[in-house]
Amino acid sequence: MAKVVINSCYGGFSLSKEGMKRYCEIKNIPCWIEEDKKFKSMGIFTVWTTPPDQRIESKEGKDFYKLSMEDRQAYNEAYSAQTIYCHDIPRDDPALVQLVEENSELASGRCAELKVVEIPDGVNFQIEEYDGNEWVAEVHRTWS
Repeated sequence: MAKVVINSCYGGFSLSKEGMKRYCEIKNIPCWIEEDKKFKSMGIFTVWTTPPDQRIESKEGKDFYKLSMEDRQAYNEAYSAQTIYCHDIPRDDPALVQLVEENSELASGRCAELKVVEIPDGVNFQIEEYDGNEWVAEVHRTWS
């Protein structure tokens, strides 16, 4: 059986700061968690894989929009290479599964209740959702 992590309540999939820190520990990825100054009350944070003195210079605000499209794309690629975003983690990642099995409450982010679902090996699956409440569905063909 394969294991997949889903969010089992309305709200949406997310990992907590503690969950992201533990995920990085399991994967042996160095990380620095930085709370967003503007949205701290909402629990918004960035997980960096690069020490503060080696990070790409911030292009927040209007300066970013003065850049050429090529420079914006290069900046975004460099930023993505230095950060981890929970929505980019494959839901069947063994480290994510381990994290949720160890402590789903600690792992679950704001408005999330993460759980592990077992599906048969070899199933081509996708995550379906309604208002953030998720389930695993087998991929099938559709036409329109």
